[in-house]
Amino acid sequence: MTARIVLLVTSPRLPAGLLTAAAWDVVRSAPVLAGAESELTTAIRAAGAEVEVVDGGATQALLDAVAAHGTAVWLAGPAGDQALARELGLRLAREPGLAELELMYGSWDPPGARLLDAVEVMDRLASPGGDPWKLAQTHRSLAGFLIEECYEAYDAISADDTDALREELGDVLLQVLLHARLAENLPEGERWNVDDVAGVLVDKMVRRNPHVFAGAATGSLEEIEANWERIKRAEKARDSVLDGIALSQPALALAAKILDRANRIGLTVPPPLADPEADPEAHLGATLLATVAAAREAGLDPEAALRRTTLAHAQAIRLAEPTTPDTSR
Repeated sequence: MTARIVLLVTSPRLPAGLLTAAAWDVVRSAPVLAGAESELTTAIRAAGAEVEVVDGGATQALLDAVAAHGTAVWLAGPAGDQALARELGLRLAREPGLAELELMYGSWDPPGARLLDAVEVMDRLASPGGDPWKLAQTHRSLAGFLIEECYEAYDAISADDTDALREELGDVLLQVLLHARLAENLPEGERWNVDDVAGVLVDKMVRRNPHVFAGAATGSLEEIEANWERIKRAEKARDSVLDGIALSQPALALAAKILDRANRIGLTVPPPLADPEADPEAHLGATLLATVAAAREAGLDPEAALRRTTLAHAQAIRLAEPTTPDTSR
């Protein structure tokens, strides 16, 4: 039988005792060594196996154990103990008769595991003794940052810059995590946490996608969208077709959304006339709303159109700027 040294790698993000059957078999049948005490060493001892913590000289300790028992197990630390693996690999390459080195994954990160790290880091930052700035924030003081980060993600999408999009989505996630952490400080009966946020999201996704989770017919994309809206209407008792519109969105987009909602139910309410006798702001508002309505009739997105023209004008300004701009004003 070939002697072997098993380098047992586990996920530091999962409960320490959550190991594969093969991992439990090997730690119960062979000497187990580790570089430090940990939740994993405690879990293995609790299961009846012995663990020896080695203080230096891990390579020789493993070789001695494998010489005596045929198999020895090393519990890799959270970073995988790559230096030890390299040292063992070189030693066994020079002396192949000593043992074979086997890498075994006792557990591994499921998709989304790094979100646990993000939650832990945010908890540290927003807890007493953490970052004073974050501790001083409120949902209201953070509101502008959330919008700003969403716009930056939008800019990355518009620029087809997927690397920037990855970073900007992380900034959006930061806002979600910070809001959720601050909500843990709300009064009893009002507080919630990031798991509550995720739970609400999961329930909603399952509920509104019956063609995926409930065996309903898939249908066309239009039918899927219509089904989503039907379920949404059933979930939320609303008095008006305009209920649920985000009123803080940019004014042109808000106008287009309101007109679109009215159009969905075939309701036609003429926009106010641009009365020349009205105050200048009211006159301008009526003119702009009429322009938005005309754009919708023509199948145009007024928000996108104005953005496109504005950005083109911004570029013209850049080109017209002097080489050394006057920053004194």
